[in-house]
Amino acid sequence: MCLLLIVISSQVAHAEEESIYDQRMALFKKIEALTQIPWYYFAAIDNYERNIKDSSEPEKVISITIPLEIWFGIGNPSSNTDGRAITLFNGSGIDGNGDGKADPTNAEDILQTMGNLLLEYGQTKDDIKISLWNYYERDLTVQTIMNTAKVFQTYQSINLTDRDFPVSLQHNYSYRSTWGARRGFGGLRIHEGTDIFAGYGTPIKSTTYGVVELMGWNLYGGWRVGIRDIYNIYHYYAHMNGYSEGLKVGQVVKPGDVLGSVGSSGYGPPGTSGKFPPHLHYGMYKDNGYSEWSFDPYPYLQRWERMARQKKN
Repeated sequence: MCLLLIVISSQVAHAEEESIYDQRMALFKKIEALTQIPWYYFAAIDNYERNIKDSSEPEKVISITIPLEIWFGIGNPSSNTDGRAITLFNGSGIDGNGDGKADPTNAEDILQTMGNLLLEYGQTKDDIKISLWNYYERDLTVQTIMNTAKVFQTYQSINLTDRDFPVSLQHNYSYRSTWGARRGFGGLRIHEGTDIFAGYGTPIKSTTYGVVELMGWNLYGGWRVGIRDIYNIYHYYAHMNGYSEGLKVGQVVKPGDVLGSVGSSGYGPPGTSGKFPPHLHYGMYKDNGYSEWSFDPYPYLQRWERMARQKKN
């Protein structure tokens, strides 16, 4: 009986999860029809804002929060949702669902208002980038939203929750929690990642959906790849032996895509290798809309390893 309840609860939770993605997509498609701005830009803005909020907050269908001074207008002494009062103070809030109110907590009103803010600059990709910069005034925010939009456009979905382990399970490897350990090369610093030891040539895989943001040589990391995912997280792969043929900056990747192979590059000028045993340095950096910081990837690697083994079996 207990097992049955667990199964039913799991199925209900999964159905609710699917439902909220469906609700979001329906709203994104509706605002696309009204504004002629592709749905994936609204989805990416919403996704970005959801992932800069406190994770303890209840999840909303739409997580975009438009500042009240923009919504109601600067100098507006009230929070009157009547459109005429908002217009009087040059506010941007719009009644998107036809109920006569421009409510900054209503999903359709929020999306229609965001759509109008974007339309002030136009409907092309470059127009969207300009409007996002003027709204957020932060390059990394614009870059993250545009990357996420590119992923959503590629897969025509916002329900992208799959993950993978960053090295091939078919090869021998080992790892433990090494985040925060002392490092001395180049000056005293902490180790901002987890080292996964494996033989030369072991395939390195993307753990997530995202966009390749950086490739090339780094004094500390050797040949490395940086991927910005759809959760405002930057994934850093270092000490690689080489890259997969055709991999390039701007490329959309999914979990399991091979990025290159394990090596021991780094700690010197381009081409330096062999100063330590071959391994993948895997780092994760979170952006909260104001700053970016490293955090321990070890618990996530353990979870993704279990997920990968379950899929394999």
